[in-house]
Formats: sequence, structure tokens, C-alpha cells
Amino acid sequence: MIDDRFDAIVVGAGMAGNAAALTMAKRGLKVLQLERGEYSGSKNVQSEILNADMLAELIPDFRKDAPLERHVTEQRFWMLDDCSRMGLRYRFDDFSYGPSNRYTIIRAPFDKWFSSKVREAGATVLCQTNVTELSQNRRGRVIGVRTDRQVGIIYADVVVLAEGVNGLLGTRAGLRERPKPDQVALTVKEMHCLPREAIEARLNLKGDKGVVIEAVGNISRGMTVVGFIYANRESISLGIGCLVSEFQRTGETAYELLDRFKRHPSIVPLIDGSNIREYSAHLISKGGYNTIPRLYGKGWVVVGDAAQPNDTIDHQGGNVSMISGRIAAEAIFRVKSRGDLMRWDSLSLYKKMLDGSFKHAKRRDVLSLLHTQPQNFLLTRQQLVSKAIQNFSRVNSAPEAERSDLPARRPW
Repeated sequence: MIDDRFDAIVVGAGMAGNAAALTMAKRGLKVLQLERGEYSGSKNVQSEILNADMLAELIPDFRKDAPLERHVTEQRFWMLDDCSRMGLRYRFDDFSYGPSNRYTIIRAPFDKWFSSKVREAGATVLCQTNVTELSQNRRGRVIGVRTDRQVGIIYADVVVLAEGVNGLLGTRAGLRERPKPDQVALTVKEMHCLPREAIEARLNLKGDKGVVIEAVGNISRGMTVVGFIYANRESISLGIGCLVSEFQRTGETAYELLDRFKRHPSIVPLIDGSNIREYSAHLISKGGYNTIPRLYGKGWVVVGDAAQPNDTIDHQGGNVSMISGRIAAEAIFRVKSRGDLMRWDSLSLYKKMLDGSFKHAKRRDVLSLLHTQPQNFLLTRQQLVSKAIQNFSRVNSAPEAERSDLPARRPW
């Protein structure tokens, strides 16, 4: 039987849930973490970029045993038309001589490692446990949860909802609304396995150095689409992300966009001869700071993707989730230390602390820039620049006035 009462129950064992449970357990709170998967990360096959500074605030010596793939020393930006690309490359040479700031990770082994740190800190972690209901008293205050593991309520002073962007517990309980289609992106990814030597040769890498490539252009078909490539040790993660509202508007499918990206002449040589080990689809919040919903109430707080703090362009989902989980845990500890009840006014401290952490994000409205005229920002400009460079570079006997009308080649 599960103990009758905890200081806090955390629902979910992703980045935000683990950060919240770890922080509270280190502070001496009695914490129960519930995860429906076989283990933390068992349902997450995607790869991701990890910000070292954010993890170091939770686990300072994480580099000793964390399952890291490559430390990112280079960022590449590609603009693609039908048969060519233009690129911008930026190298972080200072990361080659000291602790790296960014790593690529594969979430399944990383989340499992993260969860082990939560257990070591003293939290009770129960996997293969589905939370079926948030329990509320007559005044509407959340007092615990019900699960499929046992009959009855598991009581807690506060429940931390870290159930992801499409979490149903808070929605069913009437505590939060489901995000709108223009606030959520669908990402689809494939993991292409290759020998380590082949990856390093194709991407011009040495040792454990890694690269992140982001691409826009004709792959978007006028939609708000970004393609991405992450180099892991023995695999290349390749995928695209697009707002759900764009799929609704155009009728395009995520798989068609991914297949188009894979067939581009710049991508084919990178994954030639690879074996696809995983295919995954994942919803992530992309509304940005200005679309953050209600984050706290009587006996509950929301963290991670469910809190919708992420930006449209920056691929900082897991990193921002860790921040929100840690800040929520710190706020809960302060409320508990003062001897206050977990009322909505007491838990408003979480929002105030989050506002202070994300103060720079308030001024960013990247989503509206991309979403208003995506065909201009992500498609037309790239085509015009590409055509100008071709005309400049190509030796052609056609009269100058006719060169701008040369048909584009479509080899793929």
C-alpha cells in the first residue's frame, strides 16, 4: 500500500517532473512521483539538445555519469530550395577547451538516469501507475489523486502536474484548457543508425564533438516548418516540426513533410545506407511566454510542456521544462517552510518566480512573426536569394534579361 499522505505528488517523470521531484526531495519534502510508463523515458524515443547550465543547477556533477551523446560545438543554419542550399555556420570553439554548454541526448536513457537521481534523493517513484483522477474536496481544492494501482485516494498537500502538453488530468478536472492548434507543434523524428566513423566523416566531426543543423525553405511548402538534424554518437536524429494549425490549414501530413526533407539533395548523403531504429511523433508547446495558461490553483501547479513556456524557434523544450519544474518545487518548499496552506494565493509565488526567470521571454513574439506570413519568412525569401546567387555564379550564354527566367531544376 502507498502511504496515506505526502507533502507533494508529482504526476509525470519527464524533464519537468524529474526536476520538480528532485528539488523537493533534496529539500527534505516527502515526495511521491507517479509515471505511467515502464520506467521514466520508456515512452520517449526522441533526441534533444541539453543545456548544461540548467541541469547543473540540479545535479552539479552530472557529467560524471549522465548518458550524454555529443557536446555541441557547431550550429549550422540551412536555407533550402528545390536543389540547392545556402548556409551559415557558427562554431563554439571555446566549448572545445572546457565544459560544454550544450549536449545532444537521447531521452530514453537520459530520463532513466535522471529518475535514478530522484530516487537517490529520497523520493518514492512508482512507474506503471496511471493517475486516473485528481481528487478535490467540496471547496474545489485538490487534495490528492486516484490511480489504477490501488483503491482510494493518495493524499498530498499539493499535486504537481507534469503530464505533458496534451495532459488530460487538469483538463478533465476543469483546472486548465486544452492548448489551441496554433500554440502546439507536432514534431516527427527518425533516428538513423550509422557507424560512428561515418557520422563524423559526413558531418566533419572529430571525437565527441557534435553539430546541430536547422533548415527552412522549400521543405515548408509555405507552412511554419523547421527541419532539424542532431548528431549523436552512433545515430543521426532527423525531423521536422510544424504548428498543428498549419496542418489543419493546408491538409498536409507530417510524414509527407518529413519524407520531402529526407529526399533533399543536401540530406540524402548524410543518411545514405542508414538503418532507421526509431520513428516518433511528439506534441510540444510553442505558443511562447504570452500564451502561458493558469499555472496554479488550490492545491495544484502545472509545470513543463503543460505550462506552455516554450519559444517557437529555440529548441529549448526540455531545458525550459526543467526550469519550470525546479522553480515550482522551490516555491512549494517556501510555502511549506512558512507553514502556509497550499492555497491559490500562496502558490502564486510560483508564477512570480517564473516571471522573474523568463523576464526576457516576455519581449519575444517570434510566433506571430512566423505565423502571420510563413510563406514569406520561410519560403519566398530563400527562393529569391538562391536565385540571385545562382545567377551570379552560373556561367550562362543566355542574354542577361533572360537569366532570371531560367527554370529551376527539380532532381528530387
